Amino acid sequence: MKVVFYHHTPLPVKKYGGTERIMFWHMKELVALGHEVVLLGHPDSEVQKFGISLIPLPKDKLRNGWEELIPLDGDILHLQFSTLDKFKIPHICTVHGNAKVNEVLSENSVFVSGKHASIHGSDQFVYNALDFSEYPEPDNLNKKEKENILFLAKASWKVKNLKDSISLCKSLKKHLHIVGGKTFSLSKYIHNHGIIGGEKKLEILRSCDALVFPVKWDEPFGIALVEAMSQGLPVFGSSFGSLPEVIGPAGFTARSKEELLCAMKDWDIKLTPKEIRNYALEKFNINKYSKNYLELYDKVINKQKLNTKAPLRVSSKDPEELFNF
Repeated sequence: MKVVFYHHTPLPVKKYGGTERIMFWHMKELVALGHEVVLLGHPDSEVQKFGISLIPLPKDKLRNGWEELIPLDGDILHLQFSTLDKFKIPHICTVHGNAKVNEVLSENSVFVSGKHASIHGSDQFVYNALDFSEYPEPDNLNKKEKENILFLAKASWKVKNLKDSISLCKSLKKHLHIVGGKTFSLSKYIHNHGIIGGEKKLEILRSCDALVFPVKWDEPFGIALVEAMSQGLPVFGSSFGSLPEVIGPAGFTARSKEELLCAMKDWDIKLTPKEIRNYALEKFNINKYSKNYLELYDKVINKQKLNTKAPLRVSSKDPEELFNF
């Protein structure tokens, strides 16, 4: 099968990038599974050494006009956003975010969790995944101290709720390590690491004992959850969006700050760090992700619609309206 992808910034990403990394891992996995992969992408992309063909886009076509360069012999075009546009070849759309009120999505949209699909009136989803070769098992997997807590998200985005993460850790006298931005604090318990990626981020992950993720919106997936679990970290999160189905037995989800405070204090997690990693490895690995998409590709190529009607956000509330927590 010849699968075509499009992206306007260089791949692979050098530092931070959730959507881009998942797409790139998927492209590499498709090559490993014997498929031909083509990227319509930024000319600075370095994908050829991974067996991926590059069609470099001129600067004036990085965002508009790239459609003209879609190879007509491609079997399917896989986009990382939903669009109602028509293309020269069959296409499929991975939806990573929450649609705006009254925003109609493509009939070939695929969501990233069961809850994410349901709030858009769909049942089509494939869980996000990691290339676990980039998240090897740490030597200190079973040596957790329950003192260092990780916040891994865009710190400036209110829905990610850094404010309550700081409050929880101060109340418990636990150290909070913030990755994904910074905050001003004179507290000895708050540590800013900024926006980092690669080995530096992995080093911080391995130095922590748990992830706190008290989001205040319908989280579509939360790749940070699986990154943390890959290193044996349990996750303490809110119960909104995908969190209950993604975290499962590898942590705790709460409906209030008070409930989460008690959980983080008691630290009664069902799985050991080794079992947490194995849970994530089994459920959220890139091989499983790619094989699931190959099945969906076949359906679309054979003119089957993935959704009987165009997905539409079910709620009348703005997706970034904060939930009470």
